[in-house]
Amino acid sequence: MSLSEIDRILLQRCIDGAPRAWQDFVERFLGLVIHVANHTAQSRGIELDDSVRDDLIAEVFLVLLANDRGVLRRFRRNSSLATYLTVVARRVIARRLSDLVQRNMVAVQESDLQADSQATRIEDREEVERLMQRLDPQESNIVRMYHLEGKSYHEISQVVGLSENSIGPLLSRARQKMREGA
Repeated sequence: MSLSEIDRILLQRCIDGAPRAWQDFVERFLGLVIHVANHTAQSRGIELDDSVRDDLIAEVFLVLLANDRGVLRRFRRNSSLATYLTVVARRVIARRLSDLVQRNMVAVQESDLQADSQATRIEDREEVERLMQRLDPQESNIVRMYHLEGKSYHEISQVVGLSENSIGPLLSRARQKMREGA
């Protein structure tokens, strides 16, 4: 899906700093960011209280405002704005949740976690490496950097010399190949 006319205008108003543009932007996408926060936490076995959820949501919007709305300015407009914001929000929230878990500021529900024994991790890694052999070298490298090394799309794009917006589709195709090989 491409960028809708309504979102294109709203995005441009935000970038230009038009009156009430940011409030309109937040009103339009607050529900999306709340959903991403809830889903990202749930998928990691973390139960959010209201204050932590609010902090995560605020952090996403702060990232969007940082550096004179740099994240919004980098949007290439070849997908829907909601899709782009979902990816940005998920990355911001996942990193923040990881930090909070490491600092024991949120609890991970043990019942939602798979066994995390050394043997299981080795078996999983061996399976991932076997599936990655089905990929061409560039795809394999990008999958490794994103999933095993935790690099961002921006970091990967700098290493491999592709545009940041081409990393997501390439990862999707690579994952599909890996699913077909499982």
